[in-house]
Amino acid sequence: MAKILVVDDETDLEVLIKQKFRKKIRAQEYEFLFAINGKDALEKIVQNPEVDIVLSDINMPEMDGLTLLSELHQSSPLIKSVIVSAYGDMENIRTAMNRGAFDFITKPINFEDLTLTMEKTIKHAQHIKDTLQAIKENNILKMYVDENVLNFMGNREYESTIMANESIEATVVFIDICGFTKISENVDADKVVKLLNSYFDEMVKEIMQQKGYIDKFIGDAIMAVFKDEYHLDRAIDASLAVCEKINNLPAIEGNLEYKPKVSIGIKSGEMISGNIGSVSLKRLDYTVIGDTVNTAARLQDAAKENQIIISEDCYNQVKESFKCEKVGSITLKNKANPVTIYQVIE
Repeated sequence: MAKILVVDDETDLEVLIKQKFRKKIRAQEYEFLFAINGKDALEKIVQNPEVDIVLSDINMPEMDGLTLLSELHQSSPLIKSVIVSAYGDMENIRTAMNRGAFDFITKPINFEDLTLTMEKTIKHAQHIKDTLQAIKENNILKMYVDENVLNFMGNREYESTIMANESIEATVVFIDICGFTKISENVDADKVVKLLNSYFDEMVKEIMQQKGYIDKFIGDAIMAVFKDEYHLDRAIDASLAVCEKINNLPAIEGNLEYKPKVSIGIKSGEMISGNIGSVSLKRLDYTVIGDTVNTAARLQDAAKENQIIISEDCYNQVKESFKCEKVGSITLKNKANPVTIYQVIE
């Protein structure tokens, strides 16, 4: 439904508009709003930001139509304006066009001409909104999808190849923000999201610095994967950097006295890499699965604040490169025997 704002100090025009367009109003194709001058129109737009087009007179008290055009051009550039005025001289027409008017109709109003002009203007306004929405969605898509995947999606073999799976050797890291549930239960939603995103952003920078990639965000935790040469070493380097970065962040002011800390679990080994999800729903998650992934998550559960926990086999691989301390043995779900774990110190 198109929303149209009519701006004119002649109040009888409101009655005339409602009569002439009653069928489209009943069919909910058009919704009309009315203002008596430019100032009133700007207030109406603040209350109804989804207005598509403005039909405005020129000569009005407090704020005339030409001034309104200038204000709209600055504050609401997506709204298209049509001047409807008895002042049909070329000077007024040129001034209106220079200030952003889409079209110009003279009084007395020819309603057949007005109808065609409105339809054309609404179509133009909608086209601009659709284009901007497509750009916005494309930019959002780029935030969630790797550039190589975007390029690949244009390939005809996309649908068959996208389901290909493989076994890989890699390292999985789970990083949890300790005690963040306390924040989410006591702080307004907007602040919670902004705060969480700021923490994530700091962690992601360190992960990317070591050529890791973010597999997914899970609540207030990150699952990251490191592949190729020295993937375990790079995962530990990234984890140490994340701990340092988060520890240097300021505490939250207020009654909660919250200081962000992280707990980290790391496991290296074989895992399956592929697209998991529903083809019918067209929702696939390119991820890794397997015992290595599950173990990394459980090691993170066992980690305390500022702890980076690794398994014994990982310790044996990196003990000459990193200082570690034996924590002890713990029982993990679906593991028959206790697992010895180590804490990475530096």
